[in-house]
Amino acid sequence: MRVAHILRKYDPSEWGGTETAIERLAAGIAGLGVESVVYAPRLRREAGAADPLAQIGCVVRRFCAFVSVWGIPAAQKRQMVSVGGNLLSFGLMASLWREPGLGVIHSHALGRLGAIGRAVAHGRRLPFVLSIHGGAYDLPELVRQELVRSGSGGWDWGRPLGMLLRARHLIGDSDAIVTCNPREAESIRGRHPDRRVFIQPHGVPLALFAADRRAEAREAFPALTGRSVLLVVGRIDPTKNQEWLVAQAAELARRHPRILLVLVGACTHREYGDALQARIVREGLRGQVLLAGGLPPGDGRLIGLFQEAHAVILPSISETFGLVILEGWAAGTPVISSRTSGATALVEDGVNGLLFDLDRPASFHDAVDRILAQPEKGLQWGAAGRARVAAEYDSAQLARRIGRIYEDLIEEKNAHRHSTRR
Repeated sequence: MRVAHILRKYDPSEWGGTETAIERLAAGIAGLGVESVVYAPRLRREAGAADPLAQIGCVVRRFCAFVSVWGIPAAQKRQMVSVGGNLLSFGLMASLWREPGLGVIHSHALGRLGAIGRAVAHGRRLPFVLSIHGGAYDLPELVRQELVRSGSGGWDWGRPLGMLLRARHLIGDSDAIVTCNPREAESIRGRHPDRRVFIQPHGVPLALFAADRRAEAREAFPALTGRSVLLVVGRIDPTKNQEWLVAQAAELARRHPRILLVLVGACTHREYGDALQARIVREGLRGQVLLAGGLPPGDGRLIGLFQEAHAVILPSISETFGLVILEGWAAGTPVISSRTSGATALVEDGVNGLLFDLDRPASFHDAVDRILAQPEKGLQWGAAGRARVAAEYDSAQLARRIGRIYEDLIEEKNAHRHSTRR
């Protein structure tokens, strides 16, 4: 079986949770004999990192895509792509039509790119699967406003093409919708009761975290030595909310003089990243905050940071799932997270981690105090999380579920095709 995966954005140097989820899915279904052909927009510059999807055997095809808005500067267009801009492509449809031997078209992009995939699937009589990674209906108002604001001030000449492609009806036109968030799934079922909706959480290959990689992390980042490490993993972006955490750094240092915030992730929002760095310098926090940059998936330094950390912190405004929670647990590390819909579906407060409210910073400091004052509790919570990962979130097992969905949809399409020929 060959499956075409459509991505809205894929730059190995800006790796994030969605890319990790797709990589683990592709690796898992490869074991079932499924070949993945990844379609992603052409990069504006040569990638500065190896291609992890190509390294695991995926065929990666690049197509020309663009933001169809006149009257806004190039920097704003780049930002639209980073936060979920509605891209358009004239070449993707032809490429998908020509791709031989496809059994399924699986879009990981909403909007017009997903609609192009749906149109080709309909024309080729193939099943069309839509994965919702960042949320469609389950979005906080602040995030929704940011998406609207990112495209404001110009004229979207691609809107008629989007209407022709039925981009606004993409979810309702899909043969199957996959989401990692139970609340999102409930919202989709409420709006599209006739559609098949599957809750498919992201997974973690536990074996990746089995070996002790702390030495690699310490060698790469000498500042870790003798410090109480709080690890934050995620792209540098307003939704991930690292600046809120940096604002707590002075109080953290007052309570815990050996504290070190380690922020891992590529910067996908230049303005926000510049403001974050300026604040660290302005407030004299370079001794309390370490910007580690982006690290490739499975990198020994990253695994070592998860293992070295006293806690993994997730301060996001919105998090549909929270793959980093599972990765922290896989390393046996407790998690402290803001109360997003993804985190509250995973973290049982006081059982396998702690939750806090962004509008009550004291609740965050209390959680950090508990972890650092009771390390034995932290170990218990990390162990409970690891046990849950082993039982429910093994990536190979989850990939098999997607493989069965593909097989069932293909069988149904074939049965329907044969019945219409009689």
